[in-house]
Amino acid sequence: NKQAEKRFKRFLYSLEDCKEFVWNIEEDFKPVPDTWIPAKDIEFSNGNPLPDENGHMPGWVPVEKNSKQYCWHSSVVNYEAEIALVLKRHADPGLLEISPVPLSEILEQTLELIGTNINANPYGLGSKKQPVHLLVPHGAFEIKNPPTLKQNDILSWFEGCSEGKVEGIVWHCHDGCLIKLHRHHLGLRWPLAETYLNSQPVVIAFNRTKYDCDFEPKSLFHHFSNLDGQRFDRLKDIKFD
Repeated sequence: NKQAEKRFKRFLYSLEDCKEFVWNIEEDFKPVPDTWIPAKDIEFSNGNPLPDENGHMPGWVPVEKNSKQYCWHSSVVNYEAEIALVLKRHADPGLLEISPVPLSEILEQTLELIGTNINANPYGLGSKKQPVHLLVPHGAFEIKNPPTLKQNDILSWFEGCSEGKVEGIVWHCHDGCLIKLHRHHLGLRWPLAETYLNSQPVVIAFNRTKYDCDFEPKSLFHHFSNLDGQRFDRLKDIKFD
């Protein structure tokens, strides 16, 4: 809850590193939904999940097909055809691709939802009249020229090159650890007026004949299938009209 979050942040920003933060498991956290599935490494005490060193209890909540709460997540999944709308790199360098991907191919992966109604829409996708949302697999966009692990070099990379116009970096370490750095951690602004992801052309690859089902006329799957083979200069240029 908010009170516990404030207390934890005060602890993190203090210099009392020798002390360990003590959670009140019964009072500091909101109850999880009945459908919540804990991540594999979550520890429990007396039936209660315990937070990790960052105060997180990672887990999963199923996205129900007709849930209003998760309507934008549901808009990028077709449960009948068992496919999802995914943004990824095209085989050609410097080109993005939007295409349907079988759900069976993204099992055990994490993906991020981007689009019109998500996190202030930094990529300018769609409009209020015609919302557009897509899934982006984590790790799909590898940084070609990452900065060295020095604060000044990282700051210069974020502020001084086109590849640095991103929300952050996640380092994938050899031992399996992931280390995330957000622009906010360095006091830098996000979102930006122009982003690296929106500086690249994008092609729609949606072969409708592969799917034995009728997409609803107002669905994203119907709209994108009508754009099969079309290319746009930027993500924000995609229009269905």
